[in-house]
Amino acid sequence: MNSTRRKLAIATWDAPREGNIYGKLTIDIEESLAYIQWLRDQTGEKVTITHLVGKAAAMALAQAPGLNGVIRFGRYVQHDTVDISYLVALEEGRNLAKAKIERLDQKSVVDVAKELRALAAKLHRGEDDNFKKSQGPIKLLPTWIIRPLLKVTGYLTGVLGVSMAALGLERFPFGACIITNVGVFGLDEGFAPPTPFAHAPIYVLVGAIKEAAVPRDGEVVIRKQLTLCATIDHRYMDGAQGGVLAKVVRDILENPWQLEGRDGPPAELPDHGSSVEAAPADATEAPVGAAPAAISD
Repeated sequence: MNSTRRKLAIATWDAPREGNIYGKLTIDIEESLAYIQWLRDQTGEKVTITHLVGKAAAMALAQAPGLNGVIRFGRYVQHDTVDISYLVALEEGRNLAKAKIERLDQKSVVDVAKELRALAAKLHRGEDDNFKKSQGPIKLLPTWIIRPLLKVTGYLTGVLGVSMAALGLERFPFGACIITNVGVFGLDEGFAPPTPFAHAPIYVLVGAIKEAAVPRDGEVVIRKQLTLCATIDHRYMDGAQGGVLAKVVRDILENPWQLEGRDGPPAELPDHGSSVEAAPADATEAPVGAAPAAISD
């Protein structure tokens, strides 16, 4: 049977024909895990690597404005704010929604965790009215009607910035970046497919945290590493600009203490023996190849 998600996928994609850049970044995240545990101890909030990746991506977008925008009438138009969407798995993975964090570059990692947890909880309880409005047409209509509907509504909201409250649609509903975490499913890495109606330039997929043998000061040591995979619309940037983006993300994840105005961890910080990575990311996980929930808020 065609689930809502399968109908959405059929109506969304044709055979690939657009130019995309695919990039992979493997990062030592020992300091990130220590930082996350420190934030948990300090605030009691269940911060995860997914939240920290979002913060790093937002700061990178703020320094790479050529990605934080949309192509409108053949010209690049920059967004006023850095907004990022996380995918939220619903109905035991049979459906997906998005939770958009606005001005994420200006928020702390803890604030991002709190806001995302609240948005995800609202979706899971079925209390997001806009999401329910947007799902109605998809459940009732056949895929051959959903396809042009997605194209038109996606262009109006994602390119022109038109709000369509009656359909549960906000302006620029996905922001400039969509993040999904598949590491919690044990997948090391993968690339998310671009979703045409989202009109988002970049998709970031968070893989599993793995231990790896790496050289360090002339010796081989075991370090925890994370692989991030990005799918980027080639119209917005080239490989050289992607290198700048990757540098910002790596710098923040390898030294997250700079987010607190520190050069390094507090002196009282315990050893990096945390199992932070084992915690789920507040239901923001989504499988590889999944499309964001259509025209959702």
